[in-house]
Amino acid sequence: MQAQLIALDWGTSSLRAYKLGPAGVVLEHRALACGIMHLPDEPRDIAGVRCSDGFELAFDTACGDWLDAQPGVPVIACGMVGSAQGWSEAAYRNTPVDVASLGQALHRVRSLRGVDVHIVPGVIEQAGLPNVMRGEETQVLGVLQGLGADVLIGLPGSHSKWVEVVDGCITHFDTFMTGEVFAVLSKHSILGRTQQITEQFQAEAFDRGVQVALSEDGRRGVLSTLFSARTLGLTAELSPPQQPDYLSGLLIGHELIGLPERAKQQPIILVGAAPLCARYERALALCGFAHVSLAQEATARGLWQLAVAAGLTQPALQV
Repeated sequence: MQAQLIALDWGTSSLRAYKLGPAGVVLEHRALACGIMHLPDEPRDIAGVRCSDGFELAFDTACGDWLDAQPGVPVIACGMVGSAQGWSEAAYRNTPVDVASLGQALHRVRSLRGVDVHIVPGVIEQAGLPNVMRGEETQVLGVLQGLGADVLIGLPGSHSKWVEVVDGCITHFDTFMTGEVFAVLSKHSILGRTQQITEQFQAEAFDRGVQVALSEDGRRGVLSTLFSARTLGLTAELSPPQQPDYLSGLLIGHELIGLPERAKQQPIILVGAAPLCARYERALALCGFAHVSLAQEATARGLWQLAVAAGLTQPALQV
């Protein structure tokens, strides 16, 4: 089956490439550790030119053979590739923003191969403390396909996003640095000294962490409750294998406390890695959020829809 679009999800630490066929069906998928902070640096020839540019090298690695096999197939990309530290900066769009309209604001960068890479702009909210996203806006669009209701979309990760969508528009979003804080505390603080990493999910410890965040002790804030990840180990109430999942539950619990109370009555859709979304789904239930579902392959769907809106490819024929 012939490709109709090459879609790139190009973030800080990774690069995911999708070869998409008619109607956006995924024909082939690749994941590379070539995010914008981990670009290749060994020079090689690309299109007859000696090249040492990390973005060109990563792009060629991700999909050069696809372009060789099918010249002229359009390319679209989202994520940190369009940031100030990326390949070429795509200006932010201000909230409220109709996510489908982002297809009319793609930024182009010409590769050494002579192929234009169309970069999706990020979104910025400047009411109060400024907030930004790059890549999540595309996932939001992929989630919204076929939905009519107003929703809250959660995107767990290093920098978790919670995006409020009304009538197809991003009206507000919040960022919680939960994943990054967990990594820093586990690797570079006293809390990690007594932890033992295990593949077995310690559900009871995780639930306890969430419940502490919800408790009277939790009212004093995460800077107070964090130390319990050490003291519960010192008093033998948490074993070393339980401590990482307790800390995870504690941080996620504090994150969810920050969601608006009205969210308990509206649909919530989680998008992201399945194991992490499972943790959030469990924590949301403990916090009283009842209407939670999961979405898959949101980025590929969103990039396809943006490419259709931009006229880079054709929508599926109606029969």
